[in-house]
Amino acid sequence: MLYGRRPRVLQSLSVGKCVLKIGVLSDTHAYSIEDIPRKVVDSLSKVDLIIHAGDFTAMGVLDGLKKLGEVKAVQGNMDSMVIRSKLPIKETIEVGGKKIGVTHGSGAPWGIEQRVRRMFDQVDVIVYGHSHEAQNKVIDGILFFNPGRASDSFGILMIGEDVEGEIISSR
Repeated sequence: MLYGRRPRVLQSLSVGKCVLKIGVLSDTHAYSIEDIPRKVVDSLSKVDLIIHAGDFTAMGVLDGLKKLGEVKAVQGNMDSMVIRSKLPIKETIEVGGKKIGVTHGSGAPWGIEQRVRRMFDQVDVIVYGHSHEAQNKVIDGILFFNPGRASDSFGILMIGEDVEGEIISSR
């Protein structure tokens, strides 16, 4: 169950299958939610859960996202000490029977999938950021999902019987 808020349930094309819609962003590098592209904010206001994979930069972004709905988030390397004191480096959440590992990531873009993979045991999805490069790829049965830099792109995860990801332009 998503904390304190009844999730919106969307019907998939398969009759009777419930689908949860998760908005995913990372690397907002902003001071408030007003600094995030309107298209992103509008889309996030219509999802069941928001996941932010770090690099908010300022607390105003996290506070603004929480006004839109339930937020699960981790800290990034560019986040203030206030944010770092409130958010973990990594987190595993379960949504719709699927395990999602969330972390920011670190180091150079090459090899980031291997580094973030080592952070989690059994998961269905790994959401990460850091590289500013969008990624929506299955490796060894795990969906590696990086929404890219929020000023360029964000993502939607659809969780039903399976997990599907979509990268969407922020412009």
